[in-house]
Parts: sequence; structure tokens; C-alpha cells
Amino acid sequence: TESAIIHDRRFALEQLRALKAMGIAIALDDFGVGYSSLDVLRSVPFDCIKLDASFVAEIEHDEQAVSILRSVASLGATLQMRVLAEGIEEPSQLSIVAREGCSAIQGYLIGRPSRTLADPESIRQTMMLKPRSISAITSAA
Repeated sequence: TESAIIHDRRFALEQLRALKAMGIAIALDDFGVGYSSLDVLRSVPFDCIKLDASFVAEIEHDEQAVSILRSVASLGATLQMRVLAEGIEEPSQLSIVAREGCSAIQGYLIGRPSRTLADPESIRQTMMLKPRSISAITSAA
């Protein structure tokens, strides 16, 4: 989606607005790498910012990665967008992204990719961070 916006911005924005009008949520994937930019974030009606897994992989050992995570979470809150952290594999990573303000996660900690269709509501409930579920996951490790 991000590369399509760059090549034919007007058409892409029309299509994305039409999808949003139908109630379809739009996410900016791999934020922080590739085509994602603040201009795209400002001009496209995104519901969610998906922070690239490359930042998450370093948060246990790199304070700069944590600072970026915190800043993106703050930016998302200011723009009224959810912030999803990709690549969560360890309970310690989950604790950090929850503490820094991410509202959802993806990664092997909560489930492996599946070829079968799952109930969309159960997927949404699994991805959204809730304090009770965070403590259950982190204390089980």
C-alpha cells in the first residue's frame, strides 16, 4: 500500500478513503523502514501504525530502540491511531512494549502463522494488549 501511495497518490487516497468508509481499518505496515514517512502518516486515513519488528528485536538491549518505540507510541496516541508492535517473541518484549504504550502486538509469543481461517474477533482479542493478559503471559515465562 505504501509504495502505491507514492506512485499514484490521488488514486490511492481515493481507494483508501472508500475502504475506510466501508468500515475497513487501514494499517501502516513496517513503520520505520521502507516507504513509511511522516507525510504518508499525516495524509492517509490510517487506523493503526505497525512498528517494524526490527525495532522490537532490539528493545531488550538498546535504549535507543526503546526511545523510538516510546516516541512512535506517543505519536500514535496523539494522532488517535493504535500502535502495534510486530515481532514479539519473548515475555520481556511484551512487558516493554506494553509499558511504553503500544496497544496491540503480533508475534510468535501469541501465535504462529496459520493457514486456516480463524475467527476475526478471536484474533483481535488476542492481539489487543490488556493488563491482565500481559501479567499472565509474563509470569508464565
